[in-house]
Amino acid sequence: MTTIKSFTSLEQSKKLAEILPLETADMVYTMVNGYHTPFVRIEKANELDKDDVCAWTLAALLEIIPKHIKGYNVLRIDIGDNDTSIWYYEVGCGVNNDLPDVTKEYTIDACYEMILKLHEHNLLWLWRKSNALYQKMEL
Repeated sequence: MTTIKSFTSLEQSKKLAEILPLETADMVYTMVNGYHTPFVRIEKANELDKDDVCAWTLAALLEIIPKHIKGYNVLRIDIGDNDTSIWYYEVGCGVNNDLPDVTKEYTIDACYEMILKLHEHNLLWLWRKSNALYQKMEL
């Protein structure tokens, strides 16, 4: 039986909450009977209880990872039978070894690791939709 991970683990969520705006999360771990249980996201981050932890689905993480970096570097995601690789491809030149790359068993883990690496290299940009135009905002 194939295991599918569709949202960040509690530990991953806690780390992402340190580096990403909570408004980018689309789920929440809520304390139920002494255990954190994942639930669909509540409407506003400021409505979280003190024990709640924001979490991110695969879709939310894919929205956070920049599609282009430094001009001609384009995001590439290869989902294989046994793993997922994420890297940046330099148009006309191939793989850009100066930028982070990740290979993990699960796509959500690859996205999580890529976000951490981009953050470490000060390359993490958040794309937001504003007035029907996309604008980038450095975190």
